[in-house]
Amino acid sequence: MMELWFVIIAFLWTGYFVLEGFDFGVGMLAPFVSRGPAEQRQALNTIGPVWDGNEVWLISAVGAMFAAFPAWYAGMFSAFYLPVALVLVGLIVRGVGLEWRGKVDNTFWCDAGIVAGSALPAFLWGAVFADMLFAGAAAALAGGVFSLAVCALHGAVFLALRTDGPVRRRARKAALAVAAVAVPVSVLAMARLEMTAPALAAVAALAGAVALIWRAREGWAFAATAGGIVLASVAVFLQLAPMPLPGLTLAAAASGPYTLTMMTWIGLITLPFILLYQGWTYWVFRKRVLVPAT
Repeated sequence: MMELWFVIIAFLWTGYFVLEGFDFGVGMLAPFVSRGPAEQRQALNTIGPVWDGNEVWLISAVGAMFAAFPAWYAGMFSAFYLPVALVLVGLIVRGVGLEWRGKVDNTFWCDAGIVAGSALPAFLWGAVFADMLFAGAAAALAGGVFSLAVCALHGAVFLALRTDGPVRRRARKAALAVAAVAVPVSVLAMARLEMTAPALAAVAALAGAVALIWRAREGWAFAATAGGIVLASVAVFLQLAPMPLPGLTLAAAASGPYTLTMMTWIGLITLPFILLYQGWTYWVFRKRVLVPAT
């Protein structure tokens, strides 16, 4: 039961990284692929219907950690109190920017908040998980740069997939430019994970995304960047499985058998609803977003 809940938590974190990853990327890149307010709205409208729903995965992942592995939850969020607090600040600032920019005349501060509120969590989550694996400032910095670059690449590909016209063309160019950093950094970051099979496959998927976006195959490119994030997450959680924090094993961190059993029944009921909701949302808003009429 303990191992099952570790897999569920890994799944929830991975879903969060894949879905919020392109949210963060779009937030960071929207001002740079847009020319004028109409194109800026077009870019941000690609994540408008889904960004807040994607954060459900973070809430679910953290809640599952709290219930299934309270010692891991307490140790992680105590040791990384400041970066996690800054993540929350970034998410709040980004949310305020997205909600307010259509209600104010001067959108500069909203747009700046969206960029900063997207870049900060994208960097800090990578830094936190890298520091859990390889304690030290250098490892945290490398992990942060890796996650920031991959989110930017993921978001650029998503923009190319979901828009049309000039924004789509600029998004493809942005993806190729970001890939010049993201792919080499991914090689260095995955090398720290001893180049396991998932780590090698993650690098290959990200490199394949570059070739696909070059050929304007945005759908397959997005699948490749998403696959790269999934595989990188698998590599990370495989390293965390025996000992999620230094000196703390999964067995020592886990709740009692009764708690885990009750959680399993609750998870079997609630998790399908989360997946159905997410799937329905993306199906409804699957079409390309055009420049809104002025």
